Amino acid sequence: MDTSFKQDLSLQAGRVFTPATPVDERSLFAGRDLQVRQVVEAITQKGQHAIVFGERGVGKTSLANVFCSFLSQPADAILATRVNCDSMDSFDTVWRKALDQFRLTMVTPGFDDRKRTFTSAELLGDPVRPDSVRRVLEIVSQTSLPILIIDEFDRLQEPSRRAFADTIKTLSDHASRATIVLVGVADTVDQLVREHRSVERALVQIRMPRMSREEIEEIVRTGLARLEMDIEPRALARIAFLSQGLPHYTHLLCLHASRAALEADTLAIGESTVDEAIRRAIAGAQHSIRTAWHEAVRSARRDNLFADVLLACALAEADDLGFFAAQDVRGPLKAIMGRQTDVPSFARHLNEFCETDRGPVLEKAGHERRYRYRFVNPLMQPFVVMNGVLTSRIAGPLLERLGAR
Repeated sequence: MDTSFKQDLSLQAGRVFTPATPVDERSLFAGRDLQVRQVVEAITQKGQHAIVFGERGVGKTSLANVFCSFLSQPADAILATRVNCDSMDSFDTVWRKALDQFRLTMVTPGFDDRKRTFTSAELLGDPVRPDSVRRVLEIVSQTSLPILIIDEFDRLQEPSRRAFADTIKTLSDHASRATIVLVGVADTVDQLVREHRSVERALVQIRMPRMSREEIEEIVRTGLARLEMDIEPRALARIAFLSQGLPHYTHLLCLHASRAALEADTLAIGESTVDEAIRRAIAGAQHSIRTAWHEAVRSARRDNLFADVLLACALAEADDLGFFAAQDVRGPLKAIMGRQTDVPSFARHLNEFCETDRGPVLEKAGHERRYRYRFVNPLMQPFVVMNGVLTSRIAGPLLERLGAR
């Protein structure tokens, strides 16, 4: 295989599979048909707005980047902007950042009809209030369809979130053409709707669960088709399993696997190529995740169960918000260790995983004897699973049982 060809294709792979950044091209966006349809329906109905919520890492921002391309309106009729909130933002600063991207032109009648261009943020006044936002958006709506995507919404403090709820209500009451799309973690929508019931009818709640195996496989096939590369069925199944429903790891593994295949002078990805991708992914994982894993499983005793129990937690069947019960850990732990282990044998490990001394790597909710657990950082879970494969804790029959082969 020609060296320059391999180098060019390797560079192209980095543009197709982007683990570090959300997808921003419709042709590379895969899955999420239901969620795309729900957002589009909200935008096309006056008075309707949307909140897209789910665990971190499930692809909410990628959806926010591309859903406008699914609208039936001409592209030049849509005026869309996306703002990322940070911990220092307020209702005022978010709207100034958002409306600063909407430019307006005013013509002064006269001999030469002078034109002045300015941003819609200049019309907000001080302080920024929900009604002043509505008035500005009504002006913008006269010539276009404004769509404002507020990403990382959960990073705003409660007073700012309350002001957004009031803004959505006043826009809905006035049947404004403008649409606000909030994007945040799962807990955000519960708090917003619970404390502001008046906004519930105007806010379409769009849950982003982890991707199904079929959706993960669609990401792989879509990307590899762009590269004109192939993948063996068992290799595809392994990537789908290791991704654990999080597209970040799908992109990461596919990027490493495609480049490893090119280095081996082939355009086909097999199981051995995926194994190499796992090694590269573990070696290049975020320092914070690697450190957190080491902190969670460290012990002076060589026969400790921390690594096995954490792996069993990563393999446990969880609900839509990523929570699992102690009972859900028993089956995976038995498969890993090759013997039955009851909850009292690892209950201490679950509790320690929730304490500061070990991260915490897990968080728990509920009441005593009914606690449910989930990973503090969802991206830790696939890392734990990949490490389990790399260290042969997940191998042979267990891989077969989990559908990874």
